[in-house]
Amino acid sequence: MKTKCGVLMLIVFITLNSICKAQESPPKTYKEQYRPQIHFSPKEHWTNDPNGMVYFNHTYHLFYQYYPKGSTWGPMHWGHATSADLIHWKERPIALYPDSLGYIFSGSAVVDSNNTSGFGKKGKTPLVAIFTHHDPKGEKEGSDKFQNQSLAYSLDNGNTWTKYKGNPVLRNPGIKDFRDPKVMWYAKEKKWVMTLATKDHITFYSASDLKNWKKESKFGLEIGAHGGVWECPDLFPLKLDGKPYWVLIVNINPGGPNGGSATQYFVGQFDGNKFTPVDTKTRWLDYGPDEYAGITWGNTGARKIFLGWMSNWQYANQVPTEKWRNAMTIPRDITLKKVNGELLLASVPVPELKGIASGGATAVKTKLPAQSLLKMSTASLNDYSITLSNDAGEELVIGYDKKANQYYIDRTKAGKVDFQHDFKGRFVAPRFATAKASDLTLVIDGTSVELFADNGLTTMTTIFFPNKPFYHITTKGISLKQTALKSIWK
Repeated sequence: MKTKCGVLMLIVFITLNSICKAQESPPKTYKEQYRPQIHFSPKEHWTNDPNGMVYFNHTYHLFYQYYPKGSTWGPMHWGHATSADLIHWKERPIALYPDSLGYIFSGSAVVDSNNTSGFGKKGKTPLVAIFTHHDPKGEKEGSDKFQNQSLAYSLDNGNTWTKYKGNPVLRNPGIKDFRDPKVMWYAKEKKWVMTLATKDHITFYSASDLKNWKKESKFGLEIGAHGGVWECPDLFPLKLDGKPYWVLIVNINPGGPNGGSATQYFVGQFDGNKFTPVDTKTRWLDYGPDEYAGITWGNTGARKIFLGWMSNWQYANQVPTEKWRNAMTIPRDITLKKVNGELLLASVPVPELKGIASGGATAVKTKLPAQSLLKMSTASLNDYSITLSNDAGEELVIGYDKKANQYYIDRTKAGKVDFQHDFKGRFVAPRFATAKASDLTLVIDGTSVELFADNGLTTMTTIFFPNKPFYHITTKGISLKQTALKSIWK
C-alpha cells in the first residue's frame, strides 16, 4: 500500500508540476501577446527603420535597423528578410555587422546591372548596399564628422555581403547629422544620384561608379517642416496622366502632425542636379502617430511600393512587448492624384494582401476577427464611428467628423497607455477629397490599425495595446464589410 500510495503521489506531483511548467512556459514565437500576425517583425529583439529595400530576381529584399542583443535600441546592424509576395517574409541571417568604422545605420541598396562599381565577377550582377557608418566614439568625443557613407556588395542574391575596402566613399564635411543615403539610377545622365539627409535639409550627390561622389545641390533649408532632424529620404519618379513628376520623401523626427515622428513629402521636378517643388506646402504621407522612416523599394519599374516603420520615437523603446519590439507597416502602392489643382500622394494596401484572405467579404455584425480587412463605400459622407472593444471596457474608436472634415483615431481607452505620457490620445487627419462619395479601408492586426480613406488620399497608422483582444465591433452611421485575414506566420 505504501508503494502504491507513493507511486500515486509521485504521479500526482509530476502531473501538477507539468501543468505548472506548461502554464509558466513562454508563448511560441509569433504567438506572443501583441505580436502582429500580418505585418513583418523580426523573430526577436529590436527593429526600426526599413533599409536597403530592393527587388531582384523575383524577390523583395527588406533590410532593417536591428539590434540582436536586446529589445531596445542598441548598436545597429542590418537585419534581413525576403519575400516573393510582399506579405509572407522569411528572416535571413544578419547582413551587415558593426565594424571599426562604426554602427551600420540606415541606407539603401541598388542592382548594379551595368557593373559600374566593378564589384561584379564572372558575369554576376552585384547588389550594392549604400549605408551610413556611425562612429559612436567620434560622437562621444564631440566630433561633427562621425557619420560617413559606405558600401557593401553581394554576388549571391543578397545572401552574403562584403564591405568595400575603400570605405567610407563619402566623407562627412562637418555636418553632425549626415546620413541615410537613398540611391537611384538617373538614366538620362547615366549616373547614380544619392539623396542624403543633412541636418534639417537634403543634399544631393552623384557618382558614375557608386564610389566617387560629388555634391550636386541642396534642398529644403526654408521649405517643409523643421520641427526636428530630417531623416530617411527617398527620391523617385511618378507619372500622373502621362506627365512625369518627381517625389521627394523626407522623414522628420520630431515635428509630425500628431506629435513625434512622421513622413513628409514634396512633388516637383528633378533634372539630375536640382529638385524644384511645384509649391512650398508641407504635406504628410501618413497622419497617424505610428508610421515613420518610410521609403520605397528600388528596381520595381513604374510601380512604387512604400513601407514604413510602425512606431514613433516618442515611445518606441517603451512599448509593452518583451521578446521583440516594433514592426513594419503593410506595404503600400503609392500614386499621384490631382485634387483641387494640388498634386497629392495616395497610398493603398498592396493587392497582394488579398492572398491571405480567409473566405469572402461579409457584413460586419458584432464579432471581429483578430486580423481583418474592413471596407466601406458611400455615396454621401456623414459623421460615422467604428468602435473596437473588449469585455474589459477598453476601446479604440475610428471615425469621421463632418463638421471638422477630419478622420480620427482615438486610443485614449485602448488598453495600456501609461508606459509613456505621449502615447494616449485622439489623432486627426484632414479629408482631402472633395467629392460627396467616399470610401474607407481599414487593415486591423490585433494591435494596430491602418486607415486608408478616399482611395488613399488620407492615411493614418496607429498601434495600441489592449489587455484583452478587441473581438467586438460596433458601428454608427456606417455599414462595413469584413474579410478575415490569415496569419502570415502559419
